[in-house]
Amino acid sequence: MTRVHGAEAIGEVRARDLGIPLDGEPGRWNAITDVPGVEVGYATIVEDSPVVARTGVTVVLPRGRAGAAQPCAAGVAVLNGNGELTGRAWIDESGQLQTPIGITNSHAVGSVHRGIDRWMAEHEPAAAAQWMLPVVGETWDGYLNSINADLVTPGHAVAALDAAAGGPVAEGNVGGGTGMNCYGFKGGTGTASRIVRAGERHWTVGVLMQANFGARRELKVAGRPLGRASAAPDPMHDTDWFAREAGGERRAVPGSGSVIVVVATDAPLLPEQCRALARRVPLGLARTGTTGSHFSGDIFLAFSTANGGALGSRMGTAAGSIERLDFLAWGGIDPFYEAVVEATEEAVLNALVAARDMEGREGHASHALPHEEVRAAFGAG
Repeated sequence: MTRVHGAEAIGEVRARDLGIPLDGEPGRWNAITDVPGVEVGYATIVEDSPVVARTGVTVVLPRGRAGAAQPCAAGVAVLNGNGELTGRAWIDESGQLQTPIGITNSHAVGSVHRGIDRWMAEHEPAAAAQWMLPVVGETWDGYLNSINADLVTPGHAVAALDAAAGGPVAEGNVGGGTGMNCYGFKGGTGTASRIVRAGERHWTVGVLMQANFGARRELKVAGRPLGRASAAPDPMHDTDWFAREAGGERRAVPGSGSVIVVVATDAPLLPEQCRALARRVPLGLARTGTTGSHFSGDIFLAFSTANGGALGSRMGTAAGSIERLDFLAWGGIDPFYEAVVEATEEAVLNALVAARDMEGREGHASHALPHEEVRAAFGAG
């Protein structure tokens, strides 16, 4: 079954519902879509025949489908480079993002890249006629998913883009997060947001991540070592499945995996300020316990939807053209760093809380973080 859906009513328990004390003021949906104009779409692929599929595609449209070709100031930061984010060289060069963002599994990057190309050629033909460098990130779902079976097609990326919408965002076993694991529990997609206020003005910072990182022993929830204390099985790291499949040479390494994090804001930022926000993501991840495994690809992208119509770099721009950008004073940026850290921490916990037990290929199982253990730890029942 392939399920295609956009942002939708969650109707699920989230981290705050379990009594976890979290800092900061969330937006209406406590999601990346609280940033005006941002849309999210999914293609979730769960099949048992002819091969086992536990995978999918997540897309983020910074300015929605109507503004898919309009650039945003953007910046990238990397904690550990054992991963992929296409289009990064152009973001580093130009300080801008010009396409939708895709997130999928490690071996499906090419398919999603091609799907974004196809969708842009249909919906933004003028932009596509010049050049496109789609941004696609990945994490590895090969424990649960038949990752070498070419299960994700360009059509899945197109469908996710067509379904993208604002509003509350589904989490856990959805989209690119379908087959992912986090801290030895079932992981996947998580999101959160924070409001930053300054006098009568306010802005929103939103985070969406594909969480597939961390060892069970590392997990801390609001400072409590719930990973070490959990009674839930951890078959990915407690068995020799990797050794059997790798000819006995190695087994799964606790902490291995990856995390892709997208940070969005409507605050006016320079590209270097976007990079500065992206560099704060690891501080939020660290609050949940990770120390950043050598075998984890941890890559972060931040963008600003302000300054619409600026940052034009398409061919045909007149030589010597001048543009002007509004941007936050560097001296007032600290509350935005705080918002990134808080929203990142909560997005990890939301991914863990929303995820459900899943069995995948070869009978491999991944167990969700038990809600009753979290409630007991924080006196919430």
